[in-house]
Order: sequence, then C-alpha cells, then structure tokens
Amino acid sequence: MIDHAHDLESVRVATERLLLAVGKLDNASVTEPSRLPGWTRGHVLAHLARNADALVNVLEGRPMYPSGEARDADIERDAPRGLDVQLADLRESAARFQAAGQAPADWSRTVELRNGVTDSASRVPFRRWVEVELHHVDLGIGYELEDLSAEFTEREIAFLTDRFAGQPDVPPTRVTDGTRAWSTGRKPGAQGPEVTVTGSPAELLGWLAGRRAGSALASAGGPLPALPPL
Repeated sequence: MIDHAHDLESVRVATERLLLAVGKLDNASVTEPSRLPGWTRGHVLAHLARNADALVNVLEGRPMYPSGEARDADIERDAPRGLDVQLADLRESAARFQAAGQAPADWSRTVELRNGVTDSASRVPFRRWVEVELHHVDLGIGYELEDLSAEFTEREIAFLTDRFAGQPDVPPTRVTDGTRAWSTGRKPGAQGPEVTVTGSPAELLGWLAGRRAGSALASAGGPLPALPPL
C-alpha cells in the first residue's frame, strides 16, 4: 500500500534539504552547467519549481502542462533568474504542492500525467519525491546517489524496473544488490537468456535512472542492457 501522507512528509524533508543546499550557492553558480546535458543549474531549479506546480494541476484535475512546448519554454524562461528568485520560487511552489497534497481527496482515484501516462493519485507524492531527490543530485553540489535513503533507493529501483518491464528492446534482466532482486525487460524464455545485473543500490539506481553508465555494475549472461531514456 502507498502511504501518500508519509511520502508528502518525505517530500517536505527532501525539499528543505535541497533549499538549504541551494541557499549556499551564489548567482554565478546557478549559471554553471548541471550534470544534465544542456542544462545549467538554473534549468534544474526552474524545472523543479514548475514541476511542483504541474503536479498541483494533476492533483486538482487539470492537465499537467498546457503542452510539451509550454513546459520547455517555461524552463528556458526561468533558468536565468538569480539565486534569490530561484529560491523563492522553489519554496513557494513547494508550499503550493504541500497544500494541494493535504487537501481532502480520494487518493485511490486515477490521475493523468504527461503524454497520457496515468497513475494512482496516491503515487503523486512519491513522484515528486523522486523529482526533488534525483534533481538535487543532478545539481552537482555535493549530494550524491549514495546519500539517498535506503527506503527511497529501494522504492525507486522497484519503480524503474517495473517501468522497463515488458520493454521489447531490453533483454530479460534480473537486477540485484546481492540481497534483493527485481525483474525487468522482456519476459525470459524463447526470446533470449536472462541477464543478471549486480551492484550496490546506488549504482543500480544510477544506471536505471540514467545518471550513471553502469561501469561499476557486474553483468552475467550477456552485456549490460541498454535502457530506453526516461
């Protein structure tokens, strides 16, 4: 069972950690490249703020974004802003998301996200938690995948392996940290042998989330699978 109230609190804590870290930057640092190709840190911060508002739209029954083009244009518009403006926007948009999450609602209802993707409303806080945590890492300011909580890392690995399950271009794959295991890719059988990918939770998450190439992972039964972009 998904505990949306627990995840809302986790979002709040992660956001406070992010705000504290970003508050130590300066205007020049915001304009420097992030770890995401083509994006400065300002792009990442702008995306985080606009994503909070987009998920408010989802919770309140509106389209997540007017269009993909409008989403991208908003990020480009907001990326060059100074640190104080970025921080204020992050803080205020986060507060709007928390308020929307605390309003009485049917958390079992189905909501629509981008590109026709649907999910339970109860998973929206976890999706926001993912945005805050992974993009904090993407800023390249000292917060790494190894700093993420064990609960978050395990849940995101489970979420991503489920997302890639059934993908025809991904061979049958067993993902394991030596203690726990997840299955993803095509179903094993006539379509080819199963590949087993082993590594630390942080390295597995980095590979699945497109943050690391997987060079620290061991692959048995075949080469490390290439994963579709998220």
